[in-house]
Amino acid sequence: MDAHSEKLLINILSNVRIAALGTIRDEAPRVSMVTFVPAKDFSAYYVHVSRLAQHTVDMQKNKQVSLLIAEADDGRADPQSLARLSIRAAAEFMENGEPGYAPVKALYIERFPQSEPLFNLADFGLWRIKPKGARYVAGLSKAFNLTPEALQKIAQR
Repeated sequence: MDAHSEKLLINILSNVRIAALGTIRDEAPRVSMVTFVPAKDFSAYYVHVSRLAQHTVDMQKNKQVSLLIAEADDGRADPQSLARLSIRAAAEFMENGEPGYAPVKALYIERFPQSEPLFNLADFGLWRIKPKGARYVAGLSKAFNLTPEALQKIAQR
């Protein structure tokens, strides 16, 4: 991958705040919008969602999920040239008090200050989205398959 594509990916993962979360419901795909926070090393992506939401129920039943994180539409003539990362992953519920929970909560509140009161509600919880692999499209004719290790190496740059 060229340096410009890597820089664009780092920018997207560091600055885009919403993602499409793909789950399975009744053996069919379903997509929801969620806010997310990436781990500093891009080894995981965290979502804070209500247990009442259908996508949360879906993750409780089937841990196989996907995330699509895309560059914001800037009105260009060809929106297919927008960069995006599609991640195949497994969802893991994080128990309040488990190792790593407090730093992730702090990261989440730093990125989304208005979410702080939601951490006091019993129906909201943090989920860790652990990549198994990803497909990164950096623009026309620039597509890359990425391993979780490759994402972590990119985060170090």
